[in-house]
Amino acid sequence: MPDRLALDFEKPIIELEKKIDEMKALSGSSKIELDDEIARLEKKAEKLRKDVFSSLNRWQRVQLARHPDRPYSLDYISRIFTDFIELHGDRAFSDDPAIICGLGRLEETSVMIIGHQKGRGTKDNLYRNFGMPHPEGYRKAKRLMELAARFGRPVISLIDTPGAYPGLGAEERGQAEAIASNLMVMANLPVPFIAVVIGEGGSGGALAIGIADRVFMLENSIYSVISPEGCASILYRDSSQAHKAAEAMKVTASDLQKLGLINGVIKEPPGGAHRYPDICADNIREILSEGLNELSSLPVDELIAKRHERYYKMGKWEQAKE
Repeated sequence: MPDRLALDFEKPIIELEKKIDEMKALSGSSKIELDDEIARLEKKAEKLRKDVFSSLNRWQRVQLARHPDRPYSLDYISRIFTDFIELHGDRAFSDDPAIICGLGRLEETSVMIIGHQKGRGTKDNLYRNFGMPHPEGYRKAKRLMELAARFGRPVISLIDTPGAYPGLGAEERGQAEAIASNLMVMANLPVPFIAVVIGEGGSGGALAIGIADRVFMLENSIYSVISPEGCASILYRDSSQAHKAAEAMKVTASDLQKLGLINGVIKEPPGGAHRYPDICADNIREILSEGLNELSSLPVDELIAKRHERYYKMGKWEQAKE
């Protein structure tokens, strides 16, 4: 088994798996019969994975959502879609590698795919700006959403960003306007639109490609208006209290489903998406196929009306007493 970054709660599992691999290697290179012992340890490892990953707290799920080995948009695109052709540029300033856009096929259906893209390693992360888009990234997404609408192609978005890039250049080029413009376009897009949070769903940077007819989250993903560290800095004046903030914020997929903010949770195998990317990709494909089949049967006026109704219902308030 190749070395991988191990989160604290993963270490007992990985140590046991390494022991199993060592015993398999020893059994294969000698006449020592270890099949029974290997089978016993594999059963023990399977139970340990289920026990650990069925009782994760919110901060542990935040750590999983950010795991550097977790599949990113391009990893899922290669597994779920065929004939993918990436399209570039906002036709106003430049291209933004933190946003991936292109045409592809989901089974027999031609779709427009839009997703945040993080990098692996220092060089790639700098190129992708750590998955934090600039205004031109969101304007590229808007341009291609409108192109999809023109040709009647459903839109699929894969959300995975800490948030929109907050740098001076991004603000000078209209970051807030770019996000707001996307929200308006998505609200009235005349084609089916499904969004999946595959890792981090951070603030307006996530919403900018996430106002969809159906919104799903992978089991170990998160979605929030601010990062736990940012929240802790504001509420507790101490970013090291992020674990406490994560509990208070209710950032996990199950939390958001209970609040009625998403349509469903896509299961991950015990061990997480970074260990079983093919299984997760199959689970996402199934959800997308079902969703598109349902949404494609709706007339455009009804599709848009239902989308508006979905977002009108969000939130809760009480009339103030005079």
